[in-house]
Amino acid sequence: MSATITTKLVRRALAGAAMFMMGCAGSAVAADYPSHSVRMIVPFAAGGSTDLVGRLIAEYVGRELGQAIVVENRSGAGGALGAEQIARAVADGYTIGMATVSTHGANPAIHKGLKYDAVKDFAPIANVMGIPSIFAVNMKVPAKDMKEFIALAKSKPMEYSFASPGVGSLGHANIENFMMLSGIKLLHVPYRGAGPALNDALAGQVDAITDNLSSTLPHLQEGRLRPLAVLGAERSALLPDVPTYTELGFPEMGTGGWFGLVAPAGTPKDIIDRLNQAVRKATANPEFQERAKKAGGTLLTNSPEEFAQDIDAALKRYAAVAKAANIQTN
Repeated sequence: MSATITTKLVRRALAGAAMFMMGCAGSAVAADYPSHSVRMIVPFAAGGSTDLVGRLIAEYVGRELGQAIVVENRSGAGGALGAEQIARAVADGYTIGMATVSTHGANPAIHKGLKYDAVKDFAPIANVMGIPSIFAVNMKVPAKDMKEFIALAKSKPMEYSFASPGVGSLGHANIENFMMLSGIKLLHVPYRGAGPALNDALAGQVDAITDNLSSTLPHLQEGRLRPLAVLGAERSALLPDVPTYTELGFPEMGTGGWFGLVAPAGTPKDIIDRLNQAVRKATANPEFQERAKKAGGTLLTNSPEEFAQDIDAALKRYAAVAKAANIQTN
């Protein structure tokens, strides 16, 4: 046997041994995981829907892991800054984060200058919960349901306005999509955040808004806004008389927003599986389910592979909307 062949065989044997040792080490790490607290980055401000859902998930998943999950809010740029921090974190399972339709659907489709790739830079853990958004109008608008609103808007193009949290935001994209599907034209009034947009919708400065159910519900219950449609997989138990977009004949609007968990790409599969198992156990807890229901949530718990499909579907939907409506920012 030649020296060259012998050298190649030795190298292959050493490489195989190294891979075996790495696998053993990875399994040992996963067996001990987690040995201390886990950080969860929420890419939106405290008090918002993503934060509330994130803290609920952190509490119950932390119980299943036997370690605290510490929530860290990193807001800005419609969730992009926080998502970038998740992507750049050490892939050891001790930093995870919230992924939403904004961070992993609308943002990548609309914003050219993102510093993360919604697919390549993350390891999906599980989708967890969906919370519908509501299309609502100020009580001054003379439309009692969506059919009447569409007829009204068609009769007076650009006379009725809608508020969004900003150009290129998820709220903006959703209403642009609805305008294309329904054939109406509304005046877009962008704001710096969902709070100011909602305030002006309540005050009657703008006519319509789409926002998360958890944010708008108190105002709907008080009769300050009139709900016309639910962007969700099904009607909300909190608003049983309000139809979904699908029921209204617009299935292309999708099934609403979701909130899931991701880790940085490269996080060991054993750890991803351990986290997914903890999520499944947490969401099976009747106490968790009751709290999710009160928040208007629908459980969507699935596998890492299925969550990857959810992300892909969101990316495709909002890429089509951004192209058709010519929504794009640098």
